[in-house]
Amino acid sequence: MKRDRKTLLLTTLVCLLPMLIGALVYDRLPERMTTHWGLNGEPNGWSSRAVAVFALPGFIAAMNGLLYFGLNADPKRGNMSGALRRVAQWTCPAVSLLAGGLTLANGLGHGLRVERIMPCFMGLLFVIIGNYLPKTKQSYTMGIRIPWTLNSEENWNRTHRLAGFLWVLGGLWFIVMSFIGWSLPAFLAPLLVMTLVPVVYSYVLYKKGI
Repeated sequence: MKRDRKTLLLTTLVCLLPMLIGALVYDRLPERMTTHWGLNGEPNGWSSRAVAVFALPGFIAAMNGLLYFGLNADPKRGNMSGALRRVAQWTCPAVSLLAGGLTLANGLGHGLRVERIMPCFMGLLFVIIGNYLPKTKQSYTMGIRIPWTLNSEENWNRTHRLAGFLWVLGGLWFIVMSFIGWSLPAFLAPLLVMTLVPVVYSYVLYKKGI
């Protein structure tokens, strides 16, 4: 628990790092900043300079805190994969650094390829999570938490073996497509497969008494 609290402090500070950097270059940033981009890399969402610099990292830091308490409140937290737990703990800091860095860089006039960088990051994250999914045991905060997997350890294990395979494939697809170019179907289709197929498979196992 003491180690987790140190991790919470460190990850929260990392989440807030874009806020510090933004404060240092605040006067060089435009009053209205792009904070969201479409699949084609075109800006489609804007916020004030203050919101972009202070509110967005603060929101991610708050999500990081909620994640910490969720992980530690899980009655089956002893079953969690240590590696997957660390991935979960460092996801919010990574998102804050990447999103904050892209927002500030574009605000300063450095046109980074958001449509390539963000999907590639998502793909890498999916590959890492997919690699560890088959190794995680039953818990209420990690994995595919549906009635059929939580009711049967065998159902959980089989479902997560399939899910891990699909998540790795989906992650590789995201990485490749980030360099080829996106369309909405190409973006949504793998997400649907990664989420729906394991659920359907788990239900089929349940109907077979597994």
